[in-house]
Order: sequence, then structure tokens, then C-alpha cells
Amino acid sequence: MAKEVRDESIEQELKRYQAEWEARLGMEQASREQWFDPVPRQFFAKDKESTTILFGGLTMAHDYLVEGALSGLGYRVKHLECPDTDSLRYGKEFGNRGQCNPTYFTVGNLIKHLTYLRDVEGKSKEEIVRNYLFITSGSCGPCRFGTYVTEYRKALRDADFDGFRVLLFQQQSGLKQATGEESALKLDSSFFITFLKAVLIGDILNALGYRIRPYEVKPGSTDAALERCKRILYEAFSRRQSLMTALYRCRKELQSVKVDRTQVKPKVSIIGEFWAMTTEGEGNYQLQRFLESEGAEVEVQSVTAWALFLIWEGRYDTMKRMRLREADGGRHGLEGKNPYKKLFMLHAADRIVRILFQTYARMIGLRGYHLPDMDEIAKTAHEHYDNQLRGGEGHMEVGKLILNVVKHKVNMTVSVKPFGCMPSSGVSDGVQSLITERYPEAIFLPIETTGDGAVNVYSRIQMMLFKAKQAAQKEFDEAMRVKGLTFEQLQEGKTGRSTITNPLKISGHQVACTAANVVHHLHGISKLNPFKRTKREWKGI
Repeated sequence: MAKEVRDESIEQELKRYQAEWEARLGMEQASREQWFDPVPRQFFAKDKESTTILFGGLTMAHDYLVEGALSGLGYRVKHLECPDTDSLRYGKEFGNRGQCNPTYFTVGNLIKHLTYLRDVEGKSKEEIVRNYLFITSGSCGPCRFGTYVTEYRKALRDADFDGFRVLLFQQQSGLKQATGEESALKLDSSFFITFLKAVLIGDILNALGYRIRPYEVKPGSTDAALERCKRILYEAFSRRQSLMTALYRCRKELQSVKVDRTQVKPKVSIIGEFWAMTTEGEGNYQLQRFLESEGAEVEVQSVTAWALFLIWEGRYDTMKRMRLREADGGRHGLEGKNPYKKLFMLHAADRIVRILFQTYARMIGLRGYHLPDMDEIAKTAHEHYDNQLRGGEGHMEVGKLILNVVKHKVNMTVSVKPFGCMPSSGVSDGVQSLITERYPEAIFLPIETTGDGAVNVYSRIQMMLFKAKQAAQKEFDEAMRVKGLTFEQLQEGKTGRSTITNPLKISGHQVACTAANVVHHLHGISKLNPFKRTKREWKGI
């Protein structure tokens, strides 16, 4: 009894002491209010003519073409430049501590642009807040990405742009108005189809660039041709002209690039966290260009593949829910819905995306490019990483690495992720270690980006790239041995329309190295004197 009285007395004394210091510091419980993010989403039809929509975050080709596409729909649009080290500085200055790398770069990039409008172009804060807004995507899961929109607003407030509108576009539910007034953003079929076309064509341009640039004879010719292509396509989107005609004109531009595919280069695939593997700036230390400068051919992951993954998730989850004893009534549940209709629509969406992609690819000259089979990736990865685990790229990173090795798609795989990224780090540093034990021939390198660790990353890549170069050279030497050729004979066989010199013509896949594939698919010349070959025999080169 005495002990209980003593404990109660101590508890009362602690409460009195707490109340006394809360009063001194102005922290009384009665005056506390829970913080609430108002989530401003006002973009009304009456403001459409005077408001500029800012956006960014994909590759430079995607952002440029999306700007043209939305301009063609009547919006005033401006894409942000690729985030750089100044963006990182702004992000760390005004952002919260402990955020991941993409947060600092993307949030800081917006602050940098608004600061430029204010300090260089001379616009007032009120004019910027009134006439500009920013659209970003949202998500959920074990990632800071779900809190990006709040991070934007916090940083904008601290950078003296309080009230600037940041609209959140959810991957599943789209963008909704908070009031009943008419929205300026018409998220109808025309909007989504136009946006999809810009994304698909952006992927195709990127794929062509990474396929052609490593083998160009004249440095810079590929980039020059791609810039001309982007201008042609931007004009077609903004003026709502024929995309097929524009793509055919781009094909002629790319056809003018001279290449030599007898150069032996290892093929390197970049996978990992979506933003880190997609950005082309300081956010991943310009990883794509660095690999090319070190003598590699880079294979990038397409944004289209992410869209196909989201469709696959919808199909997978629907089929799982169909096996429940009762229809679940959650937001994504099937209660009151026809699951077969939903599966049909998702299947149709997958087919439409693939057909559109291949149609545009054939018109511009991207041959032999295959979008990933999501069912195959899921089945391959499931033994090591359950398909129901979400966050980051889910099981895709595991499936991609295994297929890269088993199908000899590339000589080396680099997984890039932000420092502290929970979903990516758990896969790259955990599960993938088991994969590399089971597939010892895999050349796999996980790297983390912080914005200021380029020297360390470059050094690690160079060491692993040495192994990849040896693997590529081995594939090439084996192909030459099988064909009974010398390098001099191969050089002698170059013709204007061959897979060696034609930028838009490639050999079928047999091994990872492009030069080795070229040799493997030479026809009818293995034991002939190179100076006595017929025109028909040379034509097969």
C-alpha cells in the first residue's frame, strides 16, 4: 500500500514538472494543433491561359516530347532541366534531413527553377505563385516517394514560395479536384493517349541512341541526329500533325549516322530504383555517359516497361482476389465488379501499349527490340523474391538479373539505387547476393548514389567493367573462330548496307556482345577468300 502511494506521488510530481516546463516553453497541451497538409489542387479552367505547368523527372527526351504533347492539347507547359549538383544543394538546404537522393534532386530542381524566375527573370513571388504550378507523381509503399508532395511543399515554404501549387498525380487514382469548380486538366482518353505516345516515342529514341552511339564513326553524330529527331517530333506533337510522317523523317536522319560494329564493346544493363536508373544527370553521376566513355554499350530500362509492370500488378492482384471466399470491399476490391471484365481491360491495355510501341519502333527503324515479358520476369524471380512483395521495382530487379545471365543478354549488370533506399537496398544488397552465388558467371555491381560519391562509384565500375570487357572479347574471339575469319577479313567485308555499317540494321541475338553477334550472323563467307567473294556472299554481311 505504501509503495502504491509513493508511486502515485512520483507520477503526480512528474506531471506537475512536465506542465511547468511546457508552460515556460509555450508548449501547453491545450494550445497544440495537429499539423494538416491542405493539399492545394486548385487549377481551374478560367486559369488555363495564364498558368504554366512545370514538370520533370523522366529522361530529357521524355520530358521534351511530353512538353510538346501537352502543348498540342492547349496547355502552357515547361519541362525542367535535368537535375544537377545545384539542384542537390537547393534540396539539402530547404529539405528535411534524412531524405533519399531523388528527393533532394527533384525537390531542389524545382526550387532552383523558381529561384531563377525570381532572381534572374525578375518575376515577383506573387506572380510565380499565381501563374505557375508543378505536377508530380505520387505512390505508396515502403518508400519516401509517398511523401514527396509534402516534401515539396515544406521546401517551397522555407524557400519563400509558400502557396505555390504542387498537384499530385496518383498512379492509380489520377488527379482530382478538391472542389466542384471545373478543372483545367481534362484527364480524358485524349490526354492519356497523347501522353502515352510521347512516353513510347521517348523510349524508342533513347533505345536507338544507346544502340547507335557506341559504334558511331564520327563522335557526336548520333546526338546531333537525335536532336534533329526530337525537334521534328516536338513539332508534330505540338501542332498535332502525323506522328508516322515525323517518325519516317527521323528514320532518314538516323540513317545518315555512320557506324562500325566491329568494335568490341561489352553490353551493360542498368537496372535498379526507377529514378536513379532513369535520370541522365548528376543524380546517378551521369552513369550512362560514363559507361559509354569507358567503352561500353549501355542497355537502359524503358519507362514503357514500368507501365507494363503496373498493368501486370493489376492482373496479378485481380486474379488473387478472385480466389477469395468473398469479394473484398476495399478500394481495389472486386465487390460489385465483374473481375473478368477488369482482366480483359488490363489485357487489352497491355496489348495496346505493345502494339503502339512496335508500330512506332518499326516506322523509325528500331529493329529487334523486345519489350519485357512481365509474366516471365515474375515467374523467374518468384523463387527468390515473392511476387506479392511491393516497393521499388518489386521482383523485377531479381528477374532481370537472372534473365540477363541465363539468356546472355548483357555482359554486365549494374543496379543503381539511392543511398538508404529501403526497397532497392534490400534487393540489391540482400537477395542479389544469393543470385550471384547461384549464377557465378554473372558480373553484377550494386552501387548507391548520394550526389557526392562519383569518384568511388567510377572506380568500382571501372574494376568490374574490366571483367565485362574480357567476357565480350571472349565472345567475339569465339565467333571469329567459328566463322574462320580474321579481323582483317572482317574489316574488308564492310559494305554500305551491312549490319556492320548500317545504324538501323542489327544482327539477331546469340550472345551479349554486339560485335560477336554481327560475326555469328555472317552468311557464306567462313572459308572463302575475301577477295573472291561474290556480290551475293558479301550481301549477307
